[in-house]
Amino acid sequence: MSHASFHEPSRPRVLGRRALVAGVAAVVAVVVVVGAVYFSGGTAEPRPAGALEGIASAATPSDAAALSAAGAPASVAPSSAAAATTKAPVAAGGWVPVDPAAWKAQADAYRALAADPVPAGVGNLPEFRADCQYSHSLADDPIVFPGLPGASHMHSFVGNKAADAGTVPEDLMKFTATTCKPVQDHSAYWVPTLYDNATGKPVETTGFRVYYRSLMNTSAGQMPMPTGLRMISGDAKKRQPTPRGAKGQFYCAFYGPGDLDGIARSTNGNWPVCGGTATLHFMMQFPDCWDGKHLDSPNHKDHVAFGSGNACPASHPVKIPAITFDIQYGAKGTPEGYYLSSDKEGKSASSMHGDAFVVWDVETMNKRTKNCVQQRRTCDNDGYQQ
Repeated sequence: MSHASFHEPSRPRVLGRRALVAGVAAVVAVVVVVGAVYFSGGTAEPRPAGALEGIASAATPSDAAALSAAGAPASVAPSSAAAATTKAPVAAGGWVPVDPAAWKAQADAYRALAADPVPAGVGNLPEFRADCQYSHSLADDPIVFPGLPGASHMHSFVGNKAADAGTVPEDLMKFTATTCKPVQDHSAYWVPTLYDNATGKPVETTGFRVYYRSLMNTSAGQMPMPTGLRMISGDAKKRQPTPRGAKGQFYCAFYGPGDLDGIARSTNGNWPVCGGTATLHFMMQFPDCWDGKHLDSPNHKDHVAFGSGNACPASHPVKIPAITFDIQYGAKGTPEGYYLSSDKEGKSASSMHGDAFVVWDVETMNKRTKNCVQQRRTCDNDGYQQ
């Protein structure tokens, strides 16, 4: 149940000891099963960091045939795009099917949409974004442990203020108060909470930019994000040191002496110490191809995949904008270092991961994808960036 829809319950009757034990055992069994699926990890691996740079500056927008090949169904009235919020049933095994009528409506509305004229001076990076701030912290995960409050390690949420363990797509469309700009982004995004190892106090994000971009050199066949898509990047069970130069570590940025690895390291070597005005940052990449059938999968990764070259694999033929988290923390690093809620003992950054529960106003998602990603133009929170 979302915070915004919470009502004070009536006082429950006291359960007998036997009934209480049986109930707890049932909940534990559910948590173990769901957790086992999550911590098994996924098969998709992000591209090297260079994949986010050097994106080609221009491409010809795809025609209707290319869009159909990428997963856009046959035509229906564009006005039915609002049906994208229709709830889809949860299939056995954790596969959540997309509502075919909702996706059909959104895809047809996207295909019928004309791109807006591009003002002079707009760049050619194919992306749009949402700039978000910290919202709240909960030991909840509506993707991994849906309906089980307190079953997860602590997470720091940005975006939709109503997100909790019981969140479903309809909640995100109904309770739209957000810490993101533009306000048409009703999504919830979250990462494990970072803690100062010396004090045990949380270190919350001071900036959280969510890019929606193309990782390919062409936008032929580009489609928007379907409403309600859920996915995870990273591996919460990973336990490896993150020394200077390691992949998947926190880095120093904006701006100071030294390189991205910092002017020094924590005593255990896993965390940078930043110089000047630089602070801790982390960046993570999500896939850019979707199977066109499911909004989620048992390990929250198998329904999406990374493309190769300029194409999506046959198993995941729908080219969607790739989400990138660019996260900033108001901390410079210390000799004592930090730890993540997902790995309190290891005290490295290797278990860093992110969750995206994507729900935008459908018309806004379609327009931003068409104007910015398909036309390969740079956009900010408000549209074309001038």
